[in-house]
Amino acid sequence: MSTPEQYSDAEWRARLSPEQYRVARLGGTERPFSGEHYPRTEHGDYHCVCCGSLLFHSDTKFDAGCGWPSFWAEAAGNRIKRLRDTSHGMIRVEVRCADCDAHLGHVFPDGPEPTGERYCINSVCLKFTPTP
Repeated sequence: MSTPEQYSDAEWRARLSPEQYRVARLGGTERPFSGEHYPRTEHGDYHCVCCGSLLFHSDTKFDAGCGWPSFWAEAAGNRIKRLRDTSHGMIRVEVRCADCDAHLGHVFPDGPEPTGERYCINSVCLKFTPTP
């Protein structure tokens, strides 16, 4: 049996919805204000939809008004990797799951303190687990 980092394209297609596959595996973007996690205010953890790795905690989530779930910090443990993205005539920093290489979104230097960062993440790339 394959582990997430070994899945073939066919295995990813079978495991994910078409929209999850398009965004997480092909680097797409969901429409702003369309994702289920954008308005979410419950306490809990956000995991990678592809491999289940813990990515963010709800206590770092904030409303940036951009249309995607925004976080000012990632969960501890180097769970996210950053890549230079020069697509669409811009220079941005793409963020991917460090465990399975799923595209998550981008990080920008315009977030609140204490980090000053805004992780702008596609809802379809996240799985939410509530905590009491």
